[in-house]
Amino acid sequence: MAHIEFVDETMRDGQQSLWGMRMQAGMALPITPTIDRVGFRVVDLTGSSLFEVLIRHCQENPWEGLDLLVQSMPRSRIRGGMRSNASVTFGVTPDSLMDAWMRQLCVHGCRSFWIYDVLFNIDKMHRLAKVAKGFDAEVAGAIMFTMSPVHTDAYYADKADRISASPDIDTILFYDTAGVLTPDRMRTLFPAVIAKSRGKPLEFHSNNILGQSAIAYVEAIKLGVHILHTSSKPMANGPSVPSTEVMLSNIAVMGHSHELDVSLLPAIAEHFEKVGRAAGFAVHQMHEYDLFHAQHQIPGGMMGTLKAQLAQHAMSEKLPEVLEETARVRRELGYPGMATPFSQLVGTLAVLNIVSGKRYAVIPDEVIQYAAGHYGQTVAPIEPNVLDMIMATLRAKEVAGNPPEQPTIEELRKRYNTDNDDELILRALVPEADLKRMREAGPVKRDFPLLSSPELDQARRLMSLAKSAYVEIRSAELNLSLRRAS
Repeated sequence: MAHIEFVDETMRDGQQSLWGMRMQAGMALPITPTIDRVGFRVVDLTGSSLFEVLIRHCQENPWEGLDLLVQSMPRSRIRGGMRSNASVTFGVTPDSLMDAWMRQLCVHGCRSFWIYDVLFNIDKMHRLAKVAKGFDAEVAGAIMFTMSPVHTDAYYADKADRISASPDIDTILFYDTAGVLTPDRMRTLFPAVIAKSRGKPLEFHSNNILGQSAIAYVEAIKLGVHILHTSSKPMANGPSVPSTEVMLSNIAVMGHSHELDVSLLPAIAEHFEKVGRAAGFAVHQMHEYDLFHAQHQIPGGMMGTLKAQLAQHAMSEKLPEVLEETARVRRELGYPGMATPFSQLVGTLAVLNIVSGKRYAVIPDEVIQYAAGHYGQTVAPIEPNVLDMIMATLRAKEVAGNPPEQPTIEELRKRYNTDNDDELILRALVPEADLKRMREAGPVKRDFPLLSSPELDQARRLMSLAKSAYVEIRSAELNLSLRRAS
């Protein structure tokens, strides 16, 4: 019998996958004290892209919101995530700013981190892990899984060996963004990775895009993985991870143990379901098994971006063609792993190829940077004819000839005119106009008023039943008129 531990992904991967990272602090604060008592090994909470979305789309100060959430969960180890060489941008962030980002997350109470690099710049992962260890934080070194002819068992075993070599790495996180890892592949892959991990525990994260991740979790347990990433049921499945509830049921059937207080889970699920429905966000998502996803391997969050890009060009019907083109572009670019930033670069380039009507007629600067090696060594060579097209563009000479700068933290503080590293990170990564709107919006709200409005609940029920284009509700304190859009 094994003892299974859980990393809660409700407020990070769950809301990233289903809500587009638009979970404001007040949407979670009423229930975080309950989450704090469940007994999760770690509560995953934040990352740089979440910061950007909160500032630009929600006008909420992410540092202030993070402080409130951390303070509301004093028993829990709070996790932050980061790409080793970039924060927010799809380009490359200076090492000194990445170190500052790690330090400030620690200052604000994060004591667990997962660090990844799709091209495995492992020296950068180790450097950030050392910064985290200065605050006595736990560090998971991530192996981002993807399928291709070059991503063999031996390839991943080598990465596990190199990542685990650092004493600052505590666990190895095996992360399947597209949910394509099957039990058959796991039976050879996981033993190879575990054998090279120096006895460090393996965590497993699989987004349920193909609807098979819970099966993969069961197989992972059989193969010796005892740390699973799950989410509260309304925020699970679809493009998110399996639910905590179903995995607790599965491990009970398998005869394994855990330390979670299951009596608290229904209240957490009820809370996020109400918030999601009140805010108009997706909850309780399910995906049918579709093997086409294994070809393009687009992560769940990126799928929404592709749909939005096509809608802007009134070409939504082209989505199947874009997905086929995504698989082709990925192959031509040397099979980059489909996680940030490469899922975005490959997907966006596929959209441009379809929308423009000519392949590689429009090439973003980031694709040139990738071809020039600014992100690191490609997994496989870029196809020569494609590389020629990329490097023949008007921008190629300038972009390729100007590798990312590496200013010191002192130079960055002077450049952005601040000695406050919280403020430095925001100014360096988000346009000033967005920061101005965030500041004008005032303090972070500590609750979500729509959550407990009986009038709005009644309005939603009426609008779902009524055939009329107009509904009016009157009470002692409220007059509400609703009209259907034509």
